[in-house]
Amino acid sequence: MPPPVPAGLVPGGVALSVVTPIASCEALTTTALIDIGGRGSQVTKATKGTSQGLPACVVEGVLAPSIQFRVALPLGSWTQRFLQVGCGGLCGRIGMEVGAADGCLNLTQGGFAIASTDMGHQDNDGSFGLDAQKREDFAHRAVHLTAVASKRLIQRFYGRPQRFAYFSGCSDGGREALVEAQRYPEDFDGILAGAAALNFQVQNSLYHGWQARANTGPDGNAILIAPRLAVLHQAVLKQCDGLDGRLDGLIADPRLCKFDPAVVQCPGDEDKPGPNCLSRSETTAARQLYEGPRDPQTGERLTAGGPQPGSELGWAGVFVPAQASQPIFSERIALQALQHLIFEVDPPQDFKLADLRFDRATFDQLRARHPLFDATNPDLSRFAARGGKLVIWHGWSDPHISPLNSIAYHQAVRRFMGEDKAQAFERLYLLPGVYHCAGGEGPSAIDLLTPMMGWVEQGRAPAGVVASTPPPRQRPSGFGQPDGKPDGKPDGKLAGEGGPPGGRPPMAGGSGPQGRPDGPPPGMMDFGPAAPVIQRTRPVYPYPQVARYKGQGDVNLADSYGPVSGSDIPVPAWAGSDLFQPYPVRAVNKVAPDVQRVGPAPAPAPAPAPARASAPVPAAR
Repeated sequence: MPPPVPAGLVPGGVALSVVTPIASCEALTTTALIDIGGRGSQVTKATKGTSQGLPACVVEGVLAPSIQFRVALPLGSWTQRFLQVGCGGLCGRIGMEVGAADGCLNLTQGGFAIASTDMGHQDNDGSFGLDAQKREDFAHRAVHLTAVASKRLIQRFYGRPQRFAYFSGCSDGGREALVEAQRYPEDFDGILAGAAALNFQVQNSLYHGWQARANTGPDGNAILIAPRLAVLHQAVLKQCDGLDGRLDGLIADPRLCKFDPAVVQCPGDEDKPGPNCLSRSETTAARQLYEGPRDPQTGERLTAGGPQPGSELGWAGVFVPAQASQPIFSERIALQALQHLIFEVDPPQDFKLADLRFDRATFDQLRARHPLFDATNPDLSRFAARGGKLVIWHGWSDPHISPLNSIAYHQAVRRFMGEDKAQAFERLYLLPGVYHCAGGEGPSAIDLLTPMMGWVEQGRAPAGVVASTPPPRQRPSGFGQPDGKPDGKPDGKLAGEGGPPGGRPPMAGGSGPQGRPDGPPPGMMDFGPAAPVIQRTRPVYPYPQVARYKGQGDVNLADSYGPVSGSDIPVPAWAGSDLFQPYPVRAVNKVAPDVQRVGPAPAPAPAPAPARASAPVPAAR
């Protein structure tokens, strides 16, 4: 057994004593779950293992029909706190890695009972979307029922409930976080929503579909390839790096950077690239990647925003492959969702990305399942009324999900709830130079969990939070993204603890043997030597404040920076602006009254249309 853990643990939260189990780990296998998930719900295994490197009872179970979940219950270090973590991509696996909590003492010293779920299916290619129940489980039911089941196991194991409950997720896990705040406000006291796929319908269809189409030439090969991104990135930094007062390779607010790729286009009439300039085709592709799709007749924007200036190196492996002949990963992401999830009626089996039409008519077809999958409802009245706290965070250089989506939701909450009411429970943090959930040129290691605990437990609203550069050669985080490892280890180590090997995190999606995520195709992540990493710390302040150098001190230390007022620039109008208004949730089945403990039951959805019928997806344009 480890040495005793002192009470208190976390400077951000209240001092809570360590509680030890009153039941054996094996006894949890008899815990009743049928009233939570329905017939067939049960604990399948409860064995001693580890969590955060410390002894724990690891419980696995199923909630009908096929929601798999896992809970790690510390044996000698639990400080009466529960933490549930989300998963990334289309899930299909259980990941127990906790992100946005670097240096959180309560986490590293085993103070949390930790849970997660595979979201109700075991595939990662979107085929679960053929089943209406599994669509609902993925949309919202799996996360909620996992929270309810986990709390029951906590009660039985320790003889008392948790004092505080938290949720932390990134990517689809960020969507799951917002779903909890919007649909099930009583589940968690504090919620961390990172790089949320809150616009699920648009994000997984028109956004990634366009990014793939824009970078595909007439010959079917990629136009812009990873080795060329440095030329584009350096041009962006030359124009915009100094806008925040420092030449440090980071752009504090990329929206202020009015960059046109034409400035780096090679001179002359030939469509040929040079060592320090882009060809005409490369320039056009880059401009379209920044801009995103528009309706060809009206010019209306079809997404909230594209990747921001300064994010160019992060495009590699997402919509920019290493070689022209390699597949574009964004195409895979889009096709997985388009074929089985996005439309009320699935497209034909031979549907290709070239068949997708980027116009308002296609956009409007996405609306039917918006109330099921999306998490854009700004009405957080019930969550705020019970004292819930919400922190949204996003990397400015995220290529997968534009940070403009998080800004749009933050602004919608402030409009609907009112500035003063929203200020009492919600914050947004934007991290310069940070990619999707982790990594990037900017400091990406951050602890938002500790200040969240201080806000929930002691009423101390978070202010500046210090982010740092991860140590050299540290395994990249798999938080929010499938890491391609087998799920479950015989030695008791939880899948998802520690990131994937190698220099860059794989992107969400794909399915390998036994339906496990396998990441991008072989070679897609081979980009050559990585840029040198600058070890630095930097404060990040609640939006719209930004960090500004004080004029003296080490430029690589957080103490040399302070907050200044930034710009709360409205997200440009787009076809989905109205999606950020209150809407009734949609569900196929009602959950049991004792599980859905607050608020009216969701209205039942119309009967699902037969799968594989001819879909109303317009022909390619």
